[in-house]
Amino acid sequence: MLLVKALLAWLSILLLAIANGALREAVLIPFLGRSSGLILSGAMLSFAVALVAYALVRFQPGITVSQGLFVGLLWVCLTLAFEFGFGRYVQHKPWAELLEAYTFKDGNIWPVVLLTTLLAPYLAALHRAGSRHA
Repeated sequence: MLLVKALLAWLSILLLAIANGALREAVLIPFLGRSSGLILSGAMLSFAVALVAYALVRFQPGITVSQGLFVGLLWVCLTLAFEFGFGRYVQHKPWAELLEAYTFKDGNIWPVVLLTTLLAPYLAALHRAGSRHA
């Protein structure tokens, strides 16, 4: 059941990421500039991922810290598969352009978002485990 809930949670992250990208391109970058728009967009998406992770842990009773780490790894793998698969085979972007998102160029903090995606379920489970013993 955890796997199904983790996949549904990732789908919600995917939808939030698409909405975040639309907001970034339509509002944030035009009003704040490229660097500030990318930084704010990345921070907003990281926050959204953390909220989804905490919601998953809250509504999935008994999730362990190791299961939280598994969910984070799953989410990162799914995200990378989507990013590279969609970018390369649907948008037909060259590999160099796809990999540019990982360079922190112009304020792009995509690697921070991926790190948040990896660690948020683990940290949420760790927090829940610690609060049960307090």
